[in-house]
Amino acid sequence: MMKAGELAAQALALAGKHAVPGISTWELDKIVDEYVRSKGGHSPCKGFEGFPGHNCYSINEELIHGIPSKKKILKEGDILSCDIVAELNGFMGDNTKTFMVGKVSDEAARLMKYTEEALYKGIEKAVAGNRIGDISHAIQAHVESGGYVCAEKFIGHGIGRDMHEDPEVPNEGKAGHGPRLMPGMTIAIEPMVNSHSRRVRILSDKWTVVTTDGSLSCHFEHTVAVTNGEPVILTLESH
Repeated sequence: MMKAGELAAQALALAGKHAVPGISTWELDKIVDEYVRSKGGHSPCKGFEGFPGHNCYSINEELIHGIPSKKKILKEGDILSCDIVAELNGFMGDNTKTFMVGKVSDEAARLMKYTEEALYKGIEKAVAGNRIGDISHAIQAHVESGGYVCAEKFIGHGIGRDMHEDPEVPNEGKAGHGPRLMPGMTIAIEPMVNSHSRRVRILSDKWTVVTTDGSLSCHFEHTVAVTNGEPVILTLESH
């Protein structure tokens, strides 16, 4: 899991390095996939329930599951969520970061700040003996303290040999509720945050999720292991 997470993190950093004005999300996807394959891994999103890309690239009001496209060209001021999954030796690493494309608005920068902070608030609660609801509550409380909302419907998940496993890891919930966290569990914690309304819809491509009011959204994610001590972030560029 740590090796797969490291590869996913390196691929995500590579995507961020190339996320500059003028590049298409199709080009980004190609760069990332070639890197993952060069390291002996592969991109399990490709073909997953028919998904056409290797990973997901979502711009501005697109929350998640943006399909890589030659027609989607990044421009100055965009924010770009790159959701990168790598499989290596039968295990998965899943991570997401929202990147600034050039200089972005203060509004966008603040949304990104609160969403990333919420991720780490959630990770702090990924301790053996706690419950999933402790993670969910910590994320929700921080998101709402910034005046933002967690997007409806979409949540984090368990991860291991499969990309999506039990338990579900919601971004909203009550502390002290839900499945108990046990040493050895590995979960993907991923705040998905909208600047205004919780409501989202899926576009006609059957994948891309956008805010219904066209406002900005943001997404950060790490794969995390629950241990007998502190939580371990598996999706780091080096361990």
